[in-house]
Amino acid sequence: MKRKDLSLNTRIVCALVASMVSIAAVGARPGAKAPASRPTLVVGIFVEGLTAEYVDLLRSNFTEGGFERLISDGVTLRNVDYGPGMDATAATAVIVSGAAPVVNGVPSAKAWDITTRREYPILLDPKLAGSYSEQQLTPAPLLVSTLSDEIRISDGGLGQVHSIAPDPQIALLLAGHAGNSSFWISDVNGKWTTSTHFRETPTPIARRNVGLTLASRLDTMAWEPSIPLDRYPDLPEYKKLYPFRHTFPSRDTDRFKIFKTSAISNREVATTAAEYISTLSLGKRGVTDMLSIGVNVSPYLYGREADNRIETMDALLRLDRDIASIVKAVENGPGMANTLLFVAGTPAPSGGKRDEERWGIPSGEFSPRKAVSLLNMYLMALHGNGEWVSGYHNGFFYLNRSLIKERGMNDADLRREGAEFLARMSGVSDVYTLDDIIARRAGDDPTALHRNISANHAGDLLVMVNPGWEVTDGEEYESVKTAEERAQLPVVRWQATTSPVYILSPGLDASEIIERIDARAIAPTLARILRIRSPNAASAAPIQSILFNQISN
Repeated sequence: MKRKDLSLNTRIVCALVASMVSIAAVGARPGAKAPASRPTLVVGIFVEGLTAEYVDLLRSNFTEGGFERLISDGVTLRNVDYGPGMDATAATAVIVSGAAPVVNGVPSAKAWDITTRREYPILLDPKLAGSYSEQQLTPAPLLVSTLSDEIRISDGGLGQVHSIAPDPQIALLLAGHAGNSSFWISDVNGKWTTSTHFRETPTPIARRNVGLTLASRLDTMAWEPSIPLDRYPDLPEYKKLYPFRHTFPSRDTDRFKIFKTSAISNREVATTAAEYISTLSLGKRGVTDMLSIGVNVSPYLYGREADNRIETMDALLRLDRDIASIVKAVENGPGMANTLLFVAGTPAPSGGKRDEERWGIPSGEFSPRKAVSLLNMYLMALHGNGEWVSGYHNGFFYLNRSLIKERGMNDADLRREGAEFLARMSGVSDVYTLDDIIARRAGDDPTALHRNISANHAGDLLVMVNPGWEVTDGEEYESVKTAEERAQLPVVRWQATTSPVYILSPGLDASEIIERIDARAIAPTLARILRIRSPNAASAAPIQSILFNQISN
């Protein structure tokens, strides 16, 4: 028996050794490449208003180091889909978290306080709702982790994570909960400012806030065409006769706010970003660092004409050079061979300025205040006196749920009655109840509409206003007083919320994916490239063709 056991054991050991030798031989096959080393620097550039069509149109005018390098050497995702009703803030939250608003808690830039009946920034600290200053914004209302959080966690906090953007909420989302710093340009004084959530002030920020303040330079800055007018493609002849010129004089109390929507604000951000990379030695410290940057190429709404395509093209041309300057800073630092660089487009604000009356485009005015008043009178006629409607915000009508509860009535019944009434109003194309949205019975894509709301912020009735109509008032338009300000109000325009994403990383071959990509797949894909875990709510699968591309190299 003992001799038999010994013989059996010997055979097992020999088989194991043989299998290990064969595995080693396969692993060492001729021509096999070692996997690309993990990047030590991640640079994410988030571009509000970026479209693949404009990139294609302007490609012959791009420099070698900007979009041309991203397209020629990286992976292009042409059709990243965010779903309906997305603004840039909500879309940024989806990209960084890999989760939709129904999960991450960020459905739009603004939210509605049902107690004070006022709108407030979505990232205002919940304990401070009702009051507001920029410093009271925090990433806390984002309910899940982000890619930047996971990068910090992966190296035990040794890696640095920073973000900069003109917009405060974009900057905060890019830094995540665990970032070292997050800075944005103040609407009040033009200085780089931050939230009480963060404690660090990097050297480039300190230097700019003392010796290179925007306030001291803005009077001398102007946004003008960066190339001769005849080089802008697809422009009608009349647009080539008169170059635009936008300035930001000190007499304008909103000049910093306006400047932040202009193309030259991107240069301010890009120059500061390059200083971060060089001054902080990002990517050169043996761990993975991340710098996230927010910029904007959305249609410029502060010009005199509704046709602002030349400004949009110029903004993209300037951004191309800004990206090239960031790439150069990376090359002078850790090098592109050690860097994951991605550029993610997010949707431009919906709508635009009203077309001139001579074109005869059907239009009208939808007044939320009037609609609230009429709806309230209708419900009073049905159910007795009371303030049945609390307000309107961002397409949603809010019913007075306290009064409904007090009267012992059914919320769903009142929502159905309200929807039937509002659907008969001029300028309303459709009305969805919260019940239908939650049950995935509303809209052309019910699942996507449900995914892009947050139950903590949603109202009771979602109204779809006709394209071409202006939403003339409501709490978000309270500050509009003059005819000039009225002219800036956007008209409703229905549009697809898709944008391109470009990824440039060691080990990735140049390729283009034209199929629709769910925006929730971007974060887990980047996490796999970095070989770290995905954000905690990123349930979508990574984009397998990109990962196979990396593995096969």
